[in-house]
Amino acid sequence: MSWVNLGILLAWAVAIGLSANRLTRADEPLSVLILDGVNPSHDWQVTTPLLQHLLRKSGRFRVDVATAPAEGEDMSGYRPRLADYDVVLSNYGDQRPWPEALQADFVRYVEGGGGFVCYHAASNAFADWPEYNRICPLGGWYGRDVRWGPYAYFRDDKLVRDESPGVTGHHGPQHEYQVEMRDLEHPITRGLPPVWRHTKDELYDTLRGKAENLQVLASAYSDPAQEGTGRHEPLLVVQNYGKGRVFQTMLGHADYSMRCVGFITTLLRGTEWAASGKVTIPVPKDFPTAEATSSRE
Repeated sequence: MSWVNLGILLAWAVAIGLSANRLTRADEPLSVLILDGVNPSHDWQVTTPLLQHLLRKSGRFRVDVATAPAEGEDMSGYRPRLADYDVVLSNYGDQRPWPEALQADFVRYVEGGGGFVCYHAASNAFADWPEYNRICPLGGWYGRDVRWGPYAYFRDDKLVRDESPGVTGHHGPQHEYQVEMRDLEHPITRGLPPVWRHTKDELYDTLRGKAENLQVLASAYSDPAQEGTGRHEPLLVVQNYGKGRVFQTMLGHADYSMRCVGFITTLLRGTEWAASGKVTIPVPKDFPTAEATSSRE
């Protein structure tokens, strides 16, 4: 056998081996890294273990947690290896910045094709970090104003980008409310009912963002009787950043909110989509209806 033919056979063998490895990896759980450590007004010590439990229990994910040093402690050595994971989920809601090395890693990771899930109050982190506010579609509080981008909400069933000045970030008292699907063709929402009732939770309003390719999957009516805006506010959104996929959920303030089957299902499917671009997790039979909530212990 000539060296040329031998080289061709070796190349084929390598190619077949790589294909087999990819097939094997596709059958393995997707890897998730949860980032937490500080989250003002939110009990991350409770919500992170619950997020970890929900993701693991689905059988689709393996989950690690990287907790930032506490306030007042040295943050300089905090640099979890993002590149080792299919998707990063943030439960970090503080304004204290990550070290510059981790910031650079994060932007490079998402831009290069890594998945990112922005969970509830992580939407409001890092008001002074411009690139985070491009990656996370919508945010609020901490001095954000029109410079951070327009408001996003629905008027007459059309998404409005409102560049008016004003307060950014608000919610009324926690209550049950209906979630209205705005896109039932996206892999995350395909098969969900058009309207379903969510358990007691915060309902964010007056959020802003650059949201350069924002796609709203679901919204809810922010009722003036609950100190709301009188319009439909985005609750589940997606966008691309470079080659990366971003899923943002405003749901899930506390453990009782996170027990809603609607929250669980959209979290799992959103995380799977961010990690892989596909959704295989089914819609469960106990999913809430338009009139009745559904929760799991």
